[in-house]
Amino acid sequence: MSYRGICPECNQNYDGWWCKSCNSKHFQNNFNNWTSGNDEIDKLIQDAQLNADKSWEVIEWIPYDRFKDVKQIGRGGFGSIHYARWIDGRIEKLDIENHQWKRDKEEGEVALKKFDNFVNLNDVLNEMAIHFKTNGFGTIRFYGITQDPEKHSYMMVLQYAKDGNLREYLKINFNNINWNQKLYYLWDTPSRLMRIHELDIVHQDFHPGNILSSNFKDYMQISDFGLSKLIGANPNSPEKNNIVGVLPYIAPEVLNGDEEYAKPADVYSFGIIAYEIVTGFPPYPDIPHDKNLAVKICNRLRPKIPFHTPKLITRTIMRCWDARVTHRPTFKELSAELGKYYFDYDDYIKKRKKDSEIVIQIKKAEEFSANQESTNTTTTFLNYQTHPQAIYTSRLLNYSNLPKPKNEENFEKELEELNESMSDLCPSNSDLFI
Repeated sequence: MSYRGICPECNQNYDGWWCKSCNSKHFQNNFNNWTSGNDEIDKLIQDAQLNADKSWEVIEWIPYDRFKDVKQIGRGGFGSIHYARWIDGRIEKLDIENHQWKRDKEEGEVALKKFDNFVNLNDVLNEMAIHFKTNGFGTIRFYGITQDPEKHSYMMVLQYAKDGNLREYLKINFNNINWNQKLYYLWDTPSRLMRIHELDIVHQDFHPGNILSSNFKDYMQISDFGLSKLIGANPNSPEKNNIVGVLPYIAPEVLNGDEEYAKPADVYSFGIIAYEIVTGFPPYPDIPHDKNLAVKICNRLRPKIPFHTPKLITRTIMRCWDARVTHRPTFKELSAELGKYYFDYDDYIKKRKKDSEIVIQIKKAEEFSANQESTNTTTTFLNYQTHPQAIYTSRLLNYSNLPKPKNEENFEKELEELNESMSDLCPSNSDLFI
């Protein structure tokens, strides 16, 4: 911590904004004035308040009557999302003179995550604990916990993302998204997962529906840690072999039960997301998402990358969804590699740098797309039908007797050729752009 002054209350050095010593005492003095009704939730909140070094590390117990204009705006596999206005707003710092919290009421819009009745309370507590651990690491902010007064179910109070999720954003806006923006998404997403993996957390349900933003032109944030786990935690849990998620994004080694969900499985999911960012198409929209698809995924099936896609990007995507788990890159490597492409192209756009290989390849892709548009006036690029059984929300997917994962016949040869041709073009320092 860098010190910028002396706290007027305790006369100790502090950063000019957050005095941990004074703030923790202020929190502790208020412990007897509230309770969630659950000892474990109370302890989670109290520990967060006593140990907070910054305002974003604080979570609170928030009575439900502090919200207004509550309305349901979405639904997932295990609960619903509601919009609300938080009357008080999040804590910013302690107003020492008046002995009360200064709050940001201008950011009063929040999302309330309400869990279905069948969801086990231990799973709810696990999600709360893991989401709290990721606060400040590129995720949707977790402000606190409240309780539905009618059904008495606990609800997470989260940052509201007014632009929604990446899947819906791509569906509506894809034709207006240029390559500079695509490269930004391709770099920003693994950079955020890199920080989550550094906490030894695997997401386990990574897909565009869990990538949110209030402004997709500026930044994105990761959400929904309901299936996430700390690596090594609860190794004897009877639920550990349950496969839950969105089928097209689940790695084949997880689907067939060869391996538990680990960091490389999140990387596989990103490979499918990267395909979606580049093409605008969700994976396998025109077929049922059933056991037959699971068999095909284990037995070579991957989305078809258009041939005019920049080869550098094709190579990255293929490495991510390689059936050979140990051949997949880490998010740290992806952040460096894709960061180089993004900054090279951004410098070119801003006329600070001459053509690099990624610029040359994108120019060719844009020329191809322009030619296609000029010769095709009856259809748009994103014309596709979604099968009624193509399901893009999380659900239980325990399939038995799936084949061992493998790559398609020419996959490894094609990837090797791409690696050889690009070896001199990729960043050698994995710490770049991190």
